[in-house]
This record gives sequence, structure tokens and C-alpha cells, in this order.
Amino acid sequence: MPKATAPAAPASYEAAQQELEQLVARIEAGQLPLDEMLAGYQRAAFLLDFCRARLQAVQAQIQVLDEGMAHAWTAQ
Repeated sequence: MPKATAPAAPASYEAAQQELEQLVARIEAGQLPLDEMLAGYQRAAFLLDFCRARLQAVQAQIQVLDEGMAHAWTAQ
């Protein structure tokens, strides 16, 4: 049995979002044979996880920045 390789990560959040939108459109349109639909669904799930992780990372960074700004304002 061949060893499964890790899915290729998208270059950016925006690239993942665009690929995800295209996959969803193809799946919804019924343009894919069953095997390709399953692979598309798996890729879509991977892309969705990637997007969620990026959003959470950005939210965490914003929270740190907000806390830093709040401390800076109260120190004045």
C-alpha cells in the first residue's frame, strides 16, 4: 500500500480561500466523478482547517497588540 503524502499547504490564506471556493463550486455543480469528489472534499477540509488556523493566529496576534496598546495607554 503506497504511503500517503501530506497535502500541500497553500501559499497564503487568500490562496487557500480561493482554492476552497473553487472546490466547493465544482463539488456543488456535480462536475466531479465520485473519487475526485471525495479527494476534493478531503482537500476542502484541509483548506478549511488551514484558514481557521491562520485566522486564530492573527486573532492571537491582534489580542497581544491590543493588550500592549492598553498597557501603553495606562502607563502614560
